[in-house]
Amino acid sequence: MEEASSVELHRLKKEIEFLESKKGKGTELISLYIPPEKNLADVMAQMREEYSQAMNIKSARTRKNVQSALEVIMQRLKLFKRPPEKGMVLLVGTIPHGTKDKMEVYILEPPEPITTYIYRCDSQFLLDPIKEMLEEKGTYGLLLVDRNEATIGLLKGKRIETVRRIISNVPRKHGRGGQSQRRFERLIEIAAHEYFKRVGEKASEVFMSVPDLRGVLVGGPGPTKEFFVNSDYLHHEVKKKIIDVIDTSYTDEFGLTELVDKAGAVLEELEIVKEKRLVQKFLREVVKDHGLAAYGLEEVRQYLQMGAVDTLLFSEDVESYRVTIACSSCDYRTEKTVKDLKTLEQKLSREQCPECGERSLAIESFKSTLDELKELADATNAKVEVISTETEEGQQLRSFGGVAAILRYRPR
Repeated sequence: MEEASSVELHRLKKEIEFLESKKGKGTELISLYIPPEKNLADVMAQMREEYSQAMNIKSARTRKNVQSALEVIMQRLKLFKRPPEKGMVLLVGTIPHGTKDKMEVYILEPPEPITTYIYRCDSQFLLDPIKEMLEEKGTYGLLLVDRNEATIGLLKGKRIETVRRIISNVPRKHGRGGQSQRRFERLIEIAAHEYFKRVGEKASEVFMSVPDLRGVLVGGPGPTKEFFVNSDYLHHEVKKKIIDVIDTSYTDEFGLTELVDKAGAVLEELEIVKEKRLVQKFLREVVKDHGLAAYGLEEVRQYLQMGAVDTLLFSEDVESYRVTIACSSCDYRTEKTVKDLKTLEQKLSREQCPECGERSLAIESFKSTLDELKELADATNAKVEVISTETEEGQQLRSFGGVAAILRYRPR
């Protein structure tokens, strides 16, 4: 089964954010989650049953809107012989827009297979199941250790989180000789043992509390990390999860980033590694005298139109929309570019139509800047990657306007 691309996931996240603002006047918004193996004939039978049950709703308005939504769902289901490969999500209901109500229909393709059939009628769409699918899956434990300090961290999707830093207090070398030397060496080893024991207990506690722990990476300078791992200071269940022991220069927060960077081969499939490499490649091209890099919306759009772009890099927090606004009471229609759909929708609910004076303006359609650029990229087989802002490289991309490109060639 093909995994959703970074663009598809980003687009779905934005759509979910938009749908969270939708509210009905009563419990009349229907959310329907259909697993891929579900028999659609059974779903149709339930929708007809729900339609009959809706006759018992006391409010005439709510009754009418619920039945209308069920009719729309049944009409849409007739277009399918079976659910798509990952199932489908139908969100249907009447949304108030000023003095007018509008039936809105959204059909979402989930990023992974739906496992549970859900029918829900409420004043808001049920979005939690699909939001859970969008959460990063899998966590890696990170442990840096030497005789001076240790740092425990977690790699959650694209985010590195520092959990605990432990200072050793192990005495350093001394100048005493004879029996004093041997006594102090024993005291140092006892102190080191107690320190390693504390590190092992705390790291085991942290890692064993992570339900989706995929593996543990251990790092640090010198041979101490190997001694620590081989001396069984970690719980045996955590020790089984160790996937690599890596040399790092640091044992603090910088060391956690270094550990993830050096574990690239182990974490090859992780999005964080893929993103880091792409942005680093772009940055290397930027500093060259005629490097294959471009940045800024206008420049990148121009190179896309010329077919010169190999990979488009788009920061996840850079977004704008080309919106068509229409009046449901007359033929008024206009277009504008906005950054926030929620804010525009709230504003339109308070505004009067400049032609008929009714409060019946609403967003008719919209296209994101990302979708616009992706259409240009698809026309010339350019790759498109949405870059997270949770990494250092993602933050660097923001300083270039959040829209950048690695070029195939530098047009003259």
